[in-house]
Amino acid sequence: MTMNFRPEELDLSDAKQRPLVPPSATPIEPAEILTRNRVLHMSEDKKFIIGHWECAPGASRWEYPNREESIYVLSGSMTVQEDGGEPVKLTPGSSAVFPVGWKGTWTVHETFQKVYHIYRL
Repeated sequence: MTMNFRPEELDLSDAKQRPLVPPSATPIEPAEILTRNRVLHMSEDKKFIIGHWECAPGASRWEYPNREESIYVLSGSMTVQEDGGEPVKLTPGSSAVFPVGWKGTWTVHETFQKVYHIYRL
């Protein structure tokens, strides 16, 4: 099997220019949480997605019924708490994996930026 590798630089220069929009989660507090999302790469079948995400402070509920996500924190801080689990604080340099079936709360303490990889079933 031959693997084709092509390096790509992450151009996030326009990230701050994109409008803030509600995330694909249920807001808890405030009633509307705002995010910026930039898809950097998506496979043809849309099963693999790589992107950059920014979120304003607030709390929201997330569920992963048919996807998993791995993240790497660029800036800000957030606490994630899986239902029935202990809270985990994520800060720059942290990474995390949210497996299929994960349910819990994300609480963003200061504007949070991450790069992510999503795999959809």
